[in-house]
Amino acid sequence: MSEETQRAFSGRRALPPNNSNEAEDELPTTELVGMLPRGVKLQDFLNVTDVHLFKDSWDTNKVEHHTDLYNNEKLIVRRGQPFYVQIDFNRPYDPERDIFRLEYVIGRYPQESKGTYIPVPIVPIFKSGKWGAKITMNENRSVRLYVQSSPECIVGKFRMYVAIWTPYGIVRTSRNPSTDTYILFNPWCEEDAVYLDNEEERKEYVLNDLGIIFHGSFNDIKSRSWNYGQFEDGILDACLYVMDKAQMDLSGRGNPVKISRVASAMINAKDDQGVIVGSWDNIYAYGVPPSSWTGSVDILLEYHSSGNPVQYGQCWVFAGVLNTFFRCLGIPARIVTNYFSAHDNNANLQMDIFLDEDGKINPKLTKDSVWNYHCWNEAWMTRTDLPVGFGGWQVVDSTPQENSDGKLKPLCGCFLIYIETNVLVTKSIDNMVLSSFFSFQVNSDLVYIKVKKDATHLVEAVDKTHIGKLILTKEIGGDGKQDITENYKFQEGKEEERLALETALMYGAKKPLDTEGIHQFRADIDMDFEVEKAVLGKDFKVTITFRNSTSRRYTATAYLSGNIVFYTGVTKSEFKNQTFDVRVEPFSFTNEEVQIKAGEYMGQLLEQASLHFFVSARINETNKVLAMQKSTVLLIPTLNLKVRGQKVVGSDMVVTVEFTNPLKETLYNIWIHLDGPGVIKPIRKMFRELLPNSTLTWEEVFRPWVSGSRKLMATLNCEALRHVYGEINLEIQRRL
Repeated sequence: MSEETQRAFSGRRALPPNNSNEAEDELPTTELVGMLPRGVKLQDFLNVTDVHLFKDSWDTNKVEHHTDLYNNEKLIVRRGQPFYVQIDFNRPYDPERDIFRLEYVIGRYPQESKGTYIPVPIVPIFKSGKWGAKITMNENRSVRLYVQSSPECIVGKFRMYVAIWTPYGIVRTSRNPSTDTYILFNPWCEEDAVYLDNEEERKEYVLNDLGIIFHGSFNDIKSRSWNYGQFEDGILDACLYVMDKAQMDLSGRGNPVKISRVASAMINAKDDQGVIVGSWDNIYAYGVPPSSWTGSVDILLEYHSSGNPVQYGQCWVFAGVLNTFFRCLGIPARIVTNYFSAHDNNANLQMDIFLDEDGKINPKLTKDSVWNYHCWNEAWMTRTDLPVGFGGWQVVDSTPQENSDGKLKPLCGCFLIYIETNVLVTKSIDNMVLSSFFSFQVNSDLVYIKVKKDATHLVEAVDKTHIGKLILTKEIGGDGKQDITENYKFQEGKEEERLALETALMYGAKKPLDTEGIHQFRADIDMDFEVEKAVLGKDFKVTITFRNSTSRRYTATAYLSGNIVFYTGVTKSEFKNQTFDVRVEPFSFTNEEVQIKAGEYMGQLLEQASLHFFVSARINETNKVLAMQKSTVLLIPTLNLKVRGQKVVGSDMVVTVEFTNPLKETLYNIWIHLDGPGVIKPIRKMFRELLPNSTLTWEEVFRPWVSGSRKLMATLNCEALRHVYGEINLEIQRRL
């Protein structure tokens, strides 16, 4: 053993950072004590001739450890749970005179104190939480071991050696890549920090490689499937590479809290050359539009192979890739969607909408935004770093912050804004924040503030229920919705909900404006409006209703503004503005209709065809201002998928993708992405043009390799039309 390696191996000196799973130092094959006597050959003592890891997908190790789905030839086991290793020797093993042990090493500079060098002794009985190996068979020249790993050991790819003691020192097997062993988190092990005691939840949140991501708007919830692909070839190594790229010390990779924090920063490319570049400006010339992705596989494989960030993503893409990362490593995880997510730019824990004296929004002063929806992740783990009761689902958000013009802005250290005091103080069980930043609120007031000509501010109206309307995740065992709003906030209007919000306001970075009593006048006259369900390329209408509950007649000057918005609530451009007068008789109501022509919005649409409407009305008799805002997502045409052929593993099948252009213009450079975990590898094809009312057809042969419930998913994107999606369910039978 060289001097440098010996020092590293024994842990007797400070060493450089050990922050790469790929980097390695080979252990010496011999460690002799003094000179070897003349005529003595180490080959004459006990020697290893072969090592068997039972690592095929049908073998005991992978089946019992729930790793048989990984498309990986190496042994993959979960920590804290025993697995089998068989060693063949050159002669029968005699426990009375032969001594050997297993050794597991990860990274460079292996140190036992850091958990990067693990000697595994032969023991008669396992000790809880400790590494050990029991002999379960000793026949002829073979010994079978039952090896127990620590439930706290590092997660990653270990190198394995067999060390044998001789009278003259240690003889160790040479480096053999075929014996490399991946050790993952174990939700089936009670001693593991990610232990989940419900089998159906483990199947859903760890083993399910297909997910549903909810998007759209509160009144028009849409969903799309996502291929997590955590078992696909190369994905496990790609996930380990993410931690290497972050230069995360190997000694911390057994802690799900530390890994979650690193992952939340690394999934986005901001500041650290992470996985995905975020873009919200509708310009994707140097990459793939976010809506084109059907899953995480292509993204992670490209990142691993190139070492460069992949372009482009938005919140659901970040959440999808982070979910793959968690599930691949064995951490239970799910994606959460919050409708009307508040992005508070001045940290006063309320959404401030500034109006001029005519009731129109003042864009220079209004910096807060309300996202139509926002996706983040929850990861399941204990929190030994916090008081008792804070374990369970932890919020992890990997979407980078963005400013009011839709572009990314740098973070100011670890910027953690309240998401809901119920979570941090009052409710206290689940949903602690693990991200390096999380600046979205699920419970705050929407405050309309009139800016007078003398520059003074007057609060005109408060909407206490607009933010955090609904928080969803995918249901267990199906594609439906599970409402988890109450995990984040108390029911709107309840005393606990107001108390939680008021408690949070006490800790805000900026004192909010006093809003007490300002909405009492709304008992006299009230306003609401509805946006007709709208199809892309078609006309529709907005209906505004005024209700008068008094014996007095009121008149008002009303204003409607229609805007093309990013789904983040940031305005791109105004396509409609209309002012009209309203008269409401006593104890009655009146409706006003505003027609929206397709030609007014079609030429300016963004990625998700999201439109935002703001309506305000100044009551002439009281000079009070009514204000309300709503968003809608246009109904986008879908891709039609058809499948023919025998739905059996290994049999050829054909998928046909069809799309008819619904617009009055020709579409150019149309990209279609096709994907299906266990069914077809991600593939894409471009069509040069598609005339109005014309139909394109694409056929592709595929051969499924996984049985059970599967999906084929396809997306279509071009400059004039995005977020076109289609999918089909398949039930693939096993080959008899």
